[in-house]
Amino acid sequence: MATFAEDHTDIKDPQTSTIEPRWVSLAGFSLINAPLLNKGTAFTNEERDAFHLHGMLPPHVGNLEEQVERRLKVYREQLTPFSKYVFLRDLQDTNETLFYALVLSNVEEMLPVVYTPVVGEGCQRFSEIWHRPRGLFLSYSNRDRMEQILRHPHYDNVKCIVVSDGERILGLGDQGAGGMGIPIGKMALYTALGGIHPDNCLPILLDVGTDNEERLANPLYMGWQHHRIRGQEYDDFVDQFVTCVKKRWPHVLLQWEDFAGANAARLLDHYRSRICTFNDDIQGTAAVSTATILSALNVTGVPVTDQRFVIYGFGSAGIGIANLLVYLLREAGLTEEEARKRFYVFGRCGLITPSTNKARPEQLVYGRTDAEVKDWARDEKGEIGLTEVIRRVHPTVLIGVSTLPEAFSEEALREMAKHVERPIIFPLSNPTSKTEAKPQDIYEWTDGRALVGTGSPFDPVDWKGQKIPITQTNNSYIFPGLALGIIASRARHVTDSMIMAAARELAELAPTKTDQTTSKLLPPIANSRSISRAIGLAVGKQAMADCVAEVHSIAELNLELDANQWTPKYVPYKRM
Repeated sequence: MATFAEDHTDIKDPQTSTIEPRWVSLAGFSLINAPLLNKGTAFTNEERDAFHLHGMLPPHVGNLEEQVERRLKVYREQLTPFSKYVFLRDLQDTNETLFYALVLSNVEEMLPVVYTPVVGEGCQRFSEIWHRPRGLFLSYSNRDRMEQILRHPHYDNVKCIVVSDGERILGLGDQGAGGMGIPIGKMALYTALGGIHPDNCLPILLDVGTDNEERLANPLYMGWQHHRIRGQEYDDFVDQFVTCVKKRWPHVLLQWEDFAGANAARLLDHYRSRICTFNDDIQGTAAVSTATILSALNVTGVPVTDQRFVIYGFGSAGIGIANLLVYLLREAGLTEEEARKRFYVFGRCGLITPSTNKARPEQLVYGRTDAEVKDWARDEKGEIGLTEVIRRVHPTVLIGVSTLPEAFSEEALREMAKHVERPIIFPLSNPTSKTEAKPQDIYEWTDGRALVGTGSPFDPVDWKGQKIPITQTNNSYIFPGLALGIIASRARHVTDSMIMAAARELAELAPTKTDQTTSKLLPPIANSRSISRAIGLAVGKQAMADCVAEVHSIAELNLELDANQWTPKYVPYKRM
């Protein structure tokens, strides 16, 4: 069986800088049905002769630019965001070069469809639209075949994996096997935004069942129709997976995605010293939040050490944000204790204190003392609410990762605006239906003074006759460049300082560095390739500084970054 390495390697003649033909063993229907090789109508007449394609294609010989124009027209004729999502998924499974060329030339338009928020519906309806294999489903019922499945030569060139178990998909909860839409979407952005070759990317779904009764009762559901395994069985299955991955690809990057809060942090902590790994929900969210806060501080002019943070929703994402901000505050000169005192955090039972029911140890680290809040107002449940905290502490930064829609009330935000000239307010929950507050409301309740970042995309806000763009504080700014830097530096592990390096580099690229009047807190996502290249370089440099890289010079790192950024284009084929 011909592997991608045999059929796809670009060979440049150093004298002419031309790309030599690719030698391809497939022909006829097999060639057209290989998404990474298919060129559709762009096969030349010579290629149609050599690969027996005449009659399978219409006689017109086109090119990639023409195909992009044709597909863009059809895409824009789709009537709903979900139909656009299905269209793009079908295109990806038919012709990957065309898919990535289309997305890359229309990033701002298509990012919300390829990923959040529309990917949420894609996960909910995954069993309806599935028609062609992409990635791997490793089910608990097939656990004895795991090593055999991973051993297939089709996966010889894998450098990075995104894995989910489908239990906590965005703010939509347990989607079981439908959660595969998230690894597929993330890997698509590794390529579209970061430039990592699609053949190096492998989405994986650990199918350990689902507790979503609607999915289990649906005869069309494509996953393992069994309630979720938990406890030691679950841990043993995950450990088997990591062991097999490490054996198959000793230097692979493994990204954890959309695991439930009870598992996300502990799995990261358990495996981060065994394999090169990070969790985007924890570390990616923290990095993009930190970068956007640093950008906002360019506008407010208030030092980071003078900030007071409220984090509403203190699961794995909230804890990750707090931990990275503490890292930032310590770099700025505060002690660990001083830094933690800048935070007021909310769990399921209001403000977290030592007496909060069901608070976990990692949450209680940020809890306020009972003595401190003994005189604070409480609701009928005995909980301290958001408005009371804002009234008492006058926070400068409010971050929502709770997935509770409209959790930021008008009363709370008006109270915040009373005490802070430029409040920084980030409702980051996805998808759009789960956001803590709509940007239009935030502007109205803060008299247009808020600096706003959202997890999902929103249209510009109408404010006093102006259209104010809303910054999407989305992990897609971070994880493609982070992965690129990890792969290019051949890092053995992902350190906290590498995550901070990614955040700082993104902040350096922010428009507020040169224009303190702008509401655009992050650079245009249309510049994703250059953003990822810059973040990749910063991450790679930090990996070298942390002695976890296998490249040893900036020159070598730059060569590896260039080698690992693929551009979708057609090249000539010759028959093997």
